Amino acid sequence: MLSHAVYFTLKDRTPEAAAALVKACHEHLTGHPGEVFFSAGTCATQYDRPVNDRDWDVALTIVFESAAAHDTYQTAPRHTQFIAENAPSWAKVRVFDADV
Repeated sequence: MLSHAVYFTLKDRTPEAAAALVKACHEHLTGHPGEVFFSAGTCATQYDRPVNDRDWDVALTIVFESAAAHDTYQTAPRHTQFIAENAPSWAKVRVFDADV
């Protein structure tokens, strides 16, 4: 399996902007072929320890059954629409792909 984790830092770092991006994740990024697990949410502000990286607003995690399923997702119309509609709101995006 492949874990695809994406951490978005928004230009507008308000709770409302973060909630809008989480909603867009749920609208465009769920239910893709080969998707085993999906989650999208906001930074858990109650965990403010020295080891916590807090330079992000929205986390997306999708686990795919295979690298091939992930590769198909990358060019899927709903995924590319998500990027087109939401990229202007992103200050920084970090992607962590891991074999799991």
